[in-house]
Amino acid sequence: MGFSRDFLWGGATAANQLEGGFACGGRGPATSDIMTDGAGDRKRKLTLELSDGTKKVFSRERDGQRIPKGCKGYYDSGCYYPSHQAVDFCHHYKEDIALMAEIGFRAFRMSISWTRIFPQGEEEQPLEEGLQFYDDVFDELIKYGIEPVVTLNHYDMPLHLAKMYDGWHSRRTLDCFLRFCRFVFKRYSRKVKYWMTFNEINFMQDYVTLGMSDAADYGRRQQAVYHLLLASAKAVRLGREINPEFRIGCMVNAILLYTNTCNPKDALLQVQESREVRDFYLDVQCRGAYPNYKLLELERNQADLRKEAGDEDALRQGTVDFIGFSYYNSSVVSAESKARAAEGNLYRGEKNPYLSESEWGWAIDPLGLRVLLNQLYDKYRLPLMIVENGLGAEDSVDECGKIQDSYRISYLRSHITEMKKAVDKDGVELLGYLPWGCIDLVSAGTGEMKKRYGFIYVDMDDKGNGTKERSRKESFFWYQKVIQSNGEDLD
Repeated sequence: MGFSRDFLWGGATAANQLEGGFACGGRGPATSDIMTDGAGDRKRKLTLELSDGTKKVFSRERDGQRIPKGCKGYYDSGCYYPSHQAVDFCHHYKEDIALMAEIGFRAFRMSISWTRIFPQGEEEQPLEEGLQFYDDVFDELIKYGIEPVVTLNHYDMPLHLAKMYDGWHSRRTLDCFLRFCRFVFKRYSRKVKYWMTFNEINFMQDYVTLGMSDAADYGRRQQAVYHLLLASAKAVRLGREINPEFRIGCMVNAILLYTNTCNPKDALLQVQESREVRDFYLDVQCRGAYPNYKLLELERNQADLRKEAGDEDALRQGTVDFIGFSYYNSSVVSAESKARAAEGNLYRGEKNPYLSESEWGWAIDPLGLRVLLNQLYDKYRLPLMIVENGLGAEDSVDECGKIQDSYRISYLRSHITEMKKAVDKDGVELLGYLPWGCIDLVSAGTGEMKKRYGFIYVDMDDKGNGTKERSRKESFFWYQKVIQSNGEDLD
């Protein structure tokens, strides 16, 4: 059987980790732009000015949900802000897209920087120079026969909306986002077919992603999440009105959870944790309503969501066409939590003794991808698209100028093998495979360059020093062969 002839092989990126061009063309500051490189401790920092005029550095991991009201972002000349130049796709996009075409990409996942179109987020009219930049990028992709897969919002938002309206806690931000969606849907209606609303919507939980103060407060966070889910549904409806041929999906971090033991308490915890970190967001976006378990949770916590007339209809009518998801690792839940905590992509679970780990402590679980594909397809019966998967590692250039990343090839090969079984043996409907960081870019979690995922090496270090020269890794040629054979040749 194999993959369909139109299967979307490609790669994935995000604007704030790729583009650079911080002040180019009138682009405004975004919440991601006030994140430092982490000052060497692999934890990214937010540089903020408090309402009383004092300045404080907040740890994204420790304090990111507890930002006080009235904060303003600022830039410290002694800090390095990775998003400001990223890997400078703004000035290298033709070269980078040509390299993607050389690999054989059929699709390229990217995001549109909201502040490149609306610098403050609430202008009535967009910035033409920003719109033209994406026109040029899409034209370059189309020239090579590469399908753009566009994420509307990927882990940043206008800093102005965070400062003025408390970000996604305010309905005002929802309205501004829909204006942004309307303009980009119309502008690119003939160039883009595949869209996703929010990147990893289930892990939008701090100042950078939500732009709101004290996201640790349960009621405030749930109000922001409600606005996100409503915005997603309204964006889907809006896109269909503009072009019924659009295929608009959601995007979640589809963390797969195992039980630590056969203790029934572990089994119940697995259900509860899966609902909290993944299923709730899919239930709303795929089925069009808040599930009963979430309504009861809100009631128990006395969280009374502010709603408006027509919201329920909007959620019901704005269900998605497909599910996009990221998968890097699985995790383990334990009711007794005796095992050693394991790292993961924004989720900390227990160590799995049956699995090896990456340099960053993430469990490597290719069979888990097949399990997950079956779980999602069985439950929602919607087409799936893997829009992030990959291995972060410290690549190096050898004395011959080559980048030998056989470890990445091994990781990807094992995951594609299980992906293929899910299609061939289990009947899962899979649209495409777009592994993360197809070109090296700045890590969202740590702000580093040394945590590399790409098939294409970019000569930059953690402080942004380097020539930015692009080089082909060993995995570049391997993935080229995979695509040419439509997934049949994985050697």
